[in-house]
Amino acid sequence: MSSFDEYARRAWGPALLLLAGCNGTPNAATVATAPVATAQPAQANRWALLNFTKVDSANPIMGPSPVGKFTDPVLKRIVLWEEKDVFNPAVVVRGGKVYMLYRAENKVTTFGKASRIGLASSTDGIHFVREPAPVLYPAHDAQQPYETGGTEDPRVVEDASGTYYMTYTAYDGKLARLHVASSPDLRHWTKYGNAFARAAGGKYLGKWSKSGAIVSTYEPDGRIVATKIKGKYWMYWGDAQIWLATSDDLIHWTPLEMGPGEQPPVPLRAQALTLPHLKVVLPTRAGKFDSDLVESGPPAMLTDQGICLIYNSRNVPAIGDKSLPEGIYTAAQALFDKNDPSKLLQRTDTYFMRPDKLYERTGQVNQVVFLEGLARFKSTWFLYYGTADSKIAVATRPVD
Repeated sequence: MSSFDEYARRAWGPALLLLAGCNGTPNAATVATAPVATAQPAQANRWALLNFTKVDSANPIMGPSPVGKFTDPVLKRIVLWEEKDVFNPAVVVRGGKVYMLYRAENKVTTFGKASRIGLASSTDGIHFVREPAPVLYPAHDAQQPYETGGTEDPRVVEDASGTYYMTYTAYDGKLARLHVASSPDLRHWTKYGNAFARAAGGKYLGKWSKSGAIVSTYEPDGRIVATKIKGKYWMYWGDAQIWLATSDDLIHWTPLEMGPGEQPPVPLRAQALTLPHLKVVLPTRAGKFDSDLVESGPPAMLTDQGICLIYNSRNVPAIGDKSLPEGIYTAAQALFDKNDPSKLLQRTDTYFMRPDKLYERTGQVNQVVFLEGLARFKSTWFLYYGTADSKIAVATRPVD
């Protein structure tokens, strides 16, 4: 998310879910909470997962730390790898714990800032214990040229055999690229490079791409399992418009292009101008909170009634909601056809989460809540998000 902001400032100026059939009761955790303002008509969005409550007694649940140290294999020196900011987490339920994979940045020094992905675990979904070293980071490997600026913004699912697949952003300082890695245990990762490396003769290799949310089943035991539709895996991706891609193996992906005579549903702007042939499945909306960009959130949820996607969005008052600040990130939800993931059925008229706490309004990038991790754990939905590109917070609601 922040690498797009950096690009946008240079170039042009200044996550969901349908839960029918899910049963459970609220978690009895004794934490103080405050309701998230949900500006939605009560009857209009029965398919959406609303009414989350920010856990104010614990938030932000993670922030920068001077404790984490490791010897960077590229720099060949010890780095305080999460001393500056931590944000934008993915989550996995495994062995009775919530595991969080999160983006962390070191302070800017003579050898520069980089993003790396760390790992932490929790028995209650609120209080996390961090591991001392990152688990995915720039190294002397085939991906090094693409990761000089870091590895960013993970989303994680597993396949039917229990292998984990991460989509993440490889950033070289100028261009963001959507990459893929896999792991048997969340600690040891194999990098496969660009998700679109084999698509269309490699024409997407040099294009800006990020934020891959794979369509999955959220199982009652907490697993998030990538699920095929019509023999293919599907992934919502993008941070200008939201596009779609398919895969046979969760590693190599093919973006969905428009058919003959088909036109984009909205005028293309920013990075979308470099991808004019792609089919936009969730567009920005003029005059609304999601006027400037839309970006995939946690892995999309497949249910009996459709595919539900939490998405993040940015507002520019000149073309969007004039009552919201310039550049504010909020979150909303969309529902797609379960048999045709490209077919948008419904979307919420406005956001269900916005920055309203000091740590959400002020930080590396002001006015940001960025939803990226969702876990079903102990009869509760835990929704994890980055705040102002600086810290991590959580909101909860019972499983109905």
